Amino acid sequence: MKNHMNFRYTIATTLKQIDAKQWRSCALSAPPFLSYEFFTALEFSQSVGGDSGWDLRAMIIWQNDTLIAILPMYKKSHSYGEYVFDQAWANAYQQHQMDYYPKLLVAVPFTPITANKILAKPEFDSPELTEFVIQSVKDYCLLEEYSSIHWLFTTGSQQKLAENHQYCYRKSVQFQWQNLGFNCFDDFLARFTSRKRKDIRKERRRLLEKEVVIKRLASDQISAQDMDFFYQCYCQTYLKRSGHTGYLTRRFFEQIYANLRPNLLLVVAEQNSIPVASALYLFNDSGLYGRYWGALKEIDGLHFECCYYAGIEFAIQHRLPTFNPGTQGEHKLLRGFEPIYCESIHHLIEPAFHAAVVNYVEQEHRAIEHYFEQTAAVVPFKKTQSDSVDSPIAKRPNHHKMTGNL
Repeated sequence: MKNHMNFRYTIATTLKQIDAKQWRSCALSAPPFLSYEFFTALEFSQSVGGDSGWDLRAMIIWQNDTLIAILPMYKKSHSYGEYVFDQAWANAYQQHQMDYYPKLLVAVPFTPITANKILAKPEFDSPELTEFVIQSVKDYCLLEEYSSIHWLFTTGSQQKLAENHQYCYRKSVQFQWQNLGFNCFDDFLARFTSRKRKDIRKERRRLLEKEVVIKRLASDQISAQDMDFFYQCYCQTYLKRSGHTGYLTRRFFEQIYANLRPNLLLVVAEQNSIPVASALYLFNDSGLYGRYWGALKEIDGLHFECCYYAGIEFAIQHRLPTFNPGTQGEHKLLRGFEPIYCESIHHLIEPAFHAAVVNYVEQEHRAIEHYFEQTAAVVPFKKTQSDSVDSPIAKRPNHHKMTGNL
């Protein structure tokens, strides 16, 4: 327990130690991945905990006897499932006969989504609270003798405050779709150059010619049988790519189906009325998040349809401001997703190693910025003055308020 001003913290090692109503009151504007239901599904399904290498160390922040904020943290014994890669740092520790693990991670397991991880009740959210949390995490890391602290997919405001605590700032690149007030998919296609617009229409038409039908099922439209089929696809695709059936268990997907169904979108592809592939998304007012995919049959263009175009159509229909389809994949650029920077902050307790990481990241920044510029130049949107000023989409007001969660 740490005392400072009128704030203090305690540490929870299981969701059972945290009141569900209190968590929900702290996560009112957060993406669904930061909901109590999502973290409970991870723990209940044993996707985290046990021998998974993910041990919950949630920081509970109090003002006197009032719970005012929660910070999800994990004690990690490996670097899998994080999407910010530090294995080279771990190897350097090993070469010097030092222990890199366990380390302390501020993140949502298996979820590379930028969001404010400090879940605070609105009336208590303040720079002072953020300052207290950042310092307290550092104090806790020293107390428990972790090698390092890693805040993954942080917001810009947290990064600025963390600089005062000698954190190292690291950048990466994702690709994200922005809703500019489109009324339909053709509105979106109007942004593209003529040739690329034709390419996308041809890509989608080929699937129709192969008797492929795409179904979008949201919330209560999704049946338990639909989820069973999705899990079959998920496991088969994971097994083919990596030799195992995925980090997330059947019980995890059963749990989010039971407790997060209002936030689920399931895309199912059928060929000749036989289901062949499926993609699972989560969504709320902050945006659409494409996360999980699998197919029982290889069909050219099917992944793009299920994981990108179907999501874009759903986001347009429901007027969602953004669509984050997940990490990596330059092929997203040619389908209307634009590069964005993602941020993480890191502090290694051993000064010499921290200095080496700072130097490494400074060099990495130049490569990341060059990569960002290259990818931004590839997005095939029209760049004429008429496209930016005179097009119907440019003139249409944007009714979407961009949230700080992305």
